Amino acid sequence: MEIPYVTELRRDTGLYNAKLGIWLFLASEVMLFGALFSSYILLRVGADPGVWPHGLLNVPVGTFNTIVLILSSVTVVLSWAALKMGDFAKYRKIQAITIACALMFVLVKSYEYHDKFTHYEVILKDGAVVDGHLKKQDEQQVVLSGFRMPAEWAGRNKHPFLQEQHRAGRHHETITLARDDIRVMENYGPWHNNYLGIYFVLTGLHALHVVGGALVIAWIWGPGAAMWKTDPERYANRVEVSGLFWHFVDLVWIFLFPILYLL
Repeated sequence: MEIPYVTELRRDTGLYNAKLGIWLFLASEVMLFGALFSSYILLRVGADPGVWPHGLLNVPVGTFNTIVLILSSVTVVLSWAALKMGDFAKYRKIQAITIACALMFVLVKSYEYHDKFTHYEVILKDGAVVDGHLKKQDEQQVVLSGFRMPAEWAGRNKHPFLQEQHRAGRHHETITLARDDIRVMENYGPWHNNYLGIYFVLTGLHALHVVGGALVIAWIWGPGAAMWKTDPERYANRVEVSGLFWHFVDLVWIFLFPILYLL
């Protein structure tokens, strides 16, 4: 039995089946991410003035990842255009760049996550705060590379203080703390505050979409490429549909980057 509308257009929508399906799926994705973006906005506008964290993310790294995703969206379009012109070899070369960009994005995001899970806020029993990256620890002591801050910065947005240290030319110092002097020690994971909680949820879900989209694109590019010889039009449609999903992934990041990294 032949499946209808895999290449020819439906009379009711003017789309072939796969393209109609991906648009319906993307509509549900808009609702999913829209709910999470709304949660972020409500948490931020409801926070007391001066309390909402700012400057916890590495803007140059986030900018680099933004450029990587934008480049991948361009290569997705160019690879599909190459197929429509019948140039399969060119498609393979350009789409390989898309897959490489996806891998690069995930690696950079993994680096950012690792940075947060090794970044600690330590509140001492005397009320002082030490903020920095963990270098080593044992049962007797903890060694951090960071700054020691006055007690009044505990529980506040520490970014202004850290900015002041950088402007003054002060570099991260190695700080050794005795375990007995530590009252609270917590890394910058999703449990640290509301901002980091929504950051990990939004970027983690987005990263899963990147991985899923990259796997589909890689399968079409690799094992699924046999269809090009038997049904080239349907194969080009598969590339187009996977590209539409990839553009959505890129668009979500275009919103995530300024909201989380810049504002």
